[in-house]
Amino acid sequence: MKIKFKKLRPEAVIPSRATAGSAGLDLCACIDAPVVIEAESIAVIPTGLAAEPDRTDIALLIYPRSGLSSKYGISLANCVGVVDSDYRGEICIPLINHSKSRFTVEKGMRIAQLVASPVLIPEIEAADELSDTSRGEGGFGSTGL
Repeated sequence: MKIKFKKLRPEAVIPSRATAGSAGLDLCACIDAPVVIEAESIAVIPTGLAAEPDRTDIALLIYPRSGLSSKYGISLANCVGVVDSDYRGEICIPLINHSKSRFTVEKGMRIAQLVASPVLIPEIEAADELSDTSRGEGGFGSTGL
């Protein structure tokens, strides 16, 4: 499969893998000046990019970078971002600062990673009844620790 990336601003960075075995493509901040994310706050960071996968059964999933999360408490406010195959707008990254210290995002900083993933497109059917299972309606914690 192929993903086309369009630079919406000249200084945008086309995503790449850090190593040959990396699953994710690094997404970089496309900002004019540093952005400070205060403790326990959220900032939406533009990438300056739009994307077009060559298949419609693909979603581009955006995940936090493990180094930012484990060392600085910087993650995604929406946990995992979903870029639908037909979205052509700018990819923006909602970063949340879980730490007690401010964090500064610099121009060109690698802030998230993008992973292409296949998507199953189900047929939708309304139903009055669902089949019984051994679990039934057992929800959170119903199977123990």
